[in-house]
Amino acid sequence: MFLSIFIGHLFFPSDMPVWLSQVQTYGIFAAGYLIRPFGGIVMAHFGDKFGRKKMFTLSLLLMALPTLLIGCLPTYQSAGIIAPLLLLLMRLCQGLAVGGEVPGAWTFVAEHVPHHRVGIACGILTAGLSLGILLGSLVSVMVTRYFSAESMLTIGWRLPFILGGIFGFIAMFLRRWLKETPVFLEMQKQRQHEKDRAIPVMVVIAKYLPQTIISMLLTWVLSAGIMVVILMTPNYLQTQFNISSQVALEANALAIIGLIVGCIVYGGLADKISIGKIISWGCALAVLAIAAFYTSLQYRPELLWVTYILAGFTVGVVGSFAYFMVRCYPASVRYSGVSFSFNVAYAIAGGLTPLLIALLTHFATGFAAAYYVVALFGIGILLGILLIYKAKKLTATEMQ
Repeated sequence: MFLSIFIGHLFFPSDMPVWLSQVQTYGIFAAGYLIRPFGGIVMAHFGDKFGRKKMFTLSLLLMALPTLLIGCLPTYQSAGIIAPLLLLLMRLCQGLAVGGEVPGAWTFVAEHVPHHRVGIACGILTAGLSLGILLGSLVSVMVTRYFSAESMLTIGWRLPFILGGIFGFIAMFLRRWLKETPVFLEMQKQRQHEKDRAIPVMVVIAKYLPQTIISMLLTWVLSAGIMVVILMTPNYLQTQFNISSQVALEANALAIIGLIVGCIVYGGLADKISIGKIISWGCALAVLAIAAFYTSLQYRPELLWVTYILAGFTVGVVGSFAYFMVRCYPASVRYSGVSFSFNVAYAIAGGLTPLLIALLTHFATGFAAAYYVVALFGIGILLGILLIYKAKKLTATEMQ
């Protein structure tokens, strides 16, 4: 996303309008999101049947390799139509891997920590995922600062992908020392005495549909916060407000730091306060901060450094969403439940969001991104209120 301007220029004909090359570039990125459910469901199935650790390691391998290969791809000028097709193939491979990586990571840490530390564990993990975004942003800042525009089009754009692939292989090597979760090992002992042929994802759909719908809606909110406020905004600042790429990426890096801190704070609060209150209050603060950020770009652009950091921090409420997801499914189908709800929702919302906003920004309004994100976090407020109501109703039932 950070380098989509360069990728659009290199992987499509030079005479293509900029906005159209951007739409097609976002379309290739969207393909990775659309294929996530398939990878996630398959990996989660085997993760629920044979172990979290094995799938947790495999997903990283399948993500590191195509990331490295993207940095080695030929461009449209040298390979023609083959270039964007290869880019699409690598993006599909990434999508398959990420489909199992994120839900697997949440499930893995939630089953390793004490019951009263699930929130902070999931918050730290989500912050860790955000740290990966930060590293990508910082590398983008460095290459745009130290490489000229001509060098960026030859070697500069490749470096972040090559470095990302190398770090992925290092992380995969380190995961060799991880141990299987105690929850799964206990569940495996029970299965030795009984035949369990149920397909986990079918159990999720049949028995846990309300929880799945809420999880999917929360994922939609999460995708809006991460994709629009964090991933797409650097290009938005450059194309809509003529802010230099260096300033846009540096401000974005600070916003991601705010996001990391926010994920940890909100995740920790989920262990102490009801998840409904955390989600409703957190999303309300996010609406205010995001609205202030986009408004300041037009009327007080000098406040960019303050408003963007605050927006990033408040988006960190998404760090508490995983707490709800891992707690609303039993261990036997937890991986599949989280994976199905997260990936299906992210495939639809994450896949269509960049295309939708790119088209709306070009044909309708430059503030399409702001309206979209604020509306989604408004839905987050309603979901939090719903969870508060359900918790009160459950408490009243138990007291009778």
